[in-house]
Amino acid sequence: MAEQSKVLFKIQRQDNPDSEPYFEEFELPYRQNMNVISALMEIRRNPVTKDGKETSPVTWDMNCLEEVCGACSMVINGRPRQSCTALVDKLEQPIVLEPMRTFPVIRDLQVDRSRMFDSLKKVKAWIPIDGTYDLGPGPRMAEKKRQWAYELSKCMTCGVCLEACPNVNSNSNFIGPAPVSQVRLFNAHPTGAMHKAERLNALMGDGGIQDCGNSQNCVQVCPKGIPLTTSIAALNRDTNLQAFKNMFGSDQI
Repeated sequence: MAEQSKVLFKIQRQDNPDSEPYFEEFELPYRQNMNVISALMEIRRNPVTKDGKETSPVTWDMNCLEEVCGACSMVINGRPRQSCTALVDKLEQPIVLEPMRTFPVIRDLQVDRSRMFDSLKKVKAWIPIDGTYDLGPGPRMAEKKRQWAYELSKCMTCGVCLEACPNVNSNSNFIGPAPVSQVRLFNAHPTGAMHKAERLNALMGDGGIQDCGNSQNCVQVCPKGIPLTTSIAALNRDTNLQAFKNMFGSDQI
């Protein structure tokens, strides 16, 4: 790539949520260490296609630019990933940029990830506490548990695992790998465990863990290397135990 003087991008455009998508090609001067985000910024500054046609600036989401916020997810050369860490030197040309189709397209590469955030609300992916006064330090978490829980806490709700999952689509209510894994994270927390049954019951409802087809695409594309399939396996056991508790009305199982 270092010998190349130009970089060719093929970007899928969409003017609004109801319009038909189309592609436009852009050519940029090659720069060492260029990533997809910096290339998009160049195109935004001078939105002229490869053929010299003036067009509207490309729209996409971004924030931290260091693979922490998860906002800049898109499909790059057919693979969902973070565009801030996608280096041009490591991509085949033309570099094809498309929006994630698991989520509704707002415009161009910008999508509405509300589906994922609503799923997090459904499984109560937080620790409910009374913030009106100081409750003091909470119970300590065992170091062994803390280590694997920390790996789960790296989730940045980028939506890449939902895009890769064949069971997350417009014909399914499956909440997807990320919200499922967050149930395991918050149930492992000493304070969060108070609402363990509530989260597991939500996970057993419509669109829950039973809709997982175990394709394991999610763990292959996760930019943070989160052991999503391990969480799904663990929660399969937990939901089965919770089902018995519900059936017999016992917390001793």
